Amino acid sequence: MMKTLSSGNCTLSVPAKNSYRMVVLGASRVGKSSIVSRFLNGRFEDQYTPTIEDFHRKVYNIRGDMYQLDILDTSGNHPFPAMRRLSILTGDVFILVFSLDNRESFDEVKRLQKQILEVKSCLKNKTKEVAELPMVICGNKNDHGELCRQVPATEAELLVSGDGNCAYFEVSAKKNTNVDEMFYVLFSMAKLPHEMSPALHRKISVQYGDAFHPRPFCMRRVKDMDAYGMVSPFARRPSVNSDLKYIKAKVLREGQARERDKCTIQ
Repeated sequence: MMKTLSSGNCTLSVPAKNSYRMVVLGASRVGKSSIVSRFLNGRFEDQYTPTIEDFHRKVYNIRGDMYQLDILDTSGNHPFPAMRRLSILTGDVFILVFSLDNRESFDEVKRLQKQILEVKSCLKNKTKEVAELPMVICGNKNDHGELCRQVPATEAELLVSGDGNCAYFEVSAKKNTNVDEMFYVLFSMAKLPHEMSPALHRKISVQYGDAFHPRPFCMRRVKDMDAYGMVSPFARRPSVNSDLKYIKAKVLREGQARERDKCTIQ
């Protein structure tokens, strides 16, 4: 099954099997949105704005194949537990973020990891899926120094010990330390193309969307390259009803291909 996205004069067709959702979870004020901002546009915002739930979409042309990555940047307060559970159910890859100078945020990550494993295990039992669960535990703000640290690296590493689909990274969204490496490892564990990592593709804006067109040399201002990535500026989160139907279809084993809502890029 294919889904289409429009970009200028160019129609993009993304195979449903190449559509993935990344869910970013963690307590408030740990830097979840800053890490997402680094991933999408390479910027860091000093001003803090509480997140309720932000949705982003990025599409890729990697050696001629189309991919779509939806990103859910969730609230640290979790005002709606049912919505958090639905986010977990529909997620394919996960980033759990805590602040190295905040012990309580680390305890929250431990609770989240346990909840993800329980929710996904229940879904696997119903769908008979054998897919793995790629996850990164991310200790942010390592630029604050050892004097501010409240979570030893050895303790955080215990959360991923013995799990080949879970990795631990200490990063700084502010200094952009280890962020690219973290995404590279996450996509590798998920068996996604390495070029989806921020440093391994050419970032283009929607006005140059013709780079995704199958015709060669359709965009002369961008040099030939194997991988392009473009953020959808008008992406809208699929409705709760759509997500519920997606989960229901998986449980009932109706149409095993992935289904995600279309997004029109104008």
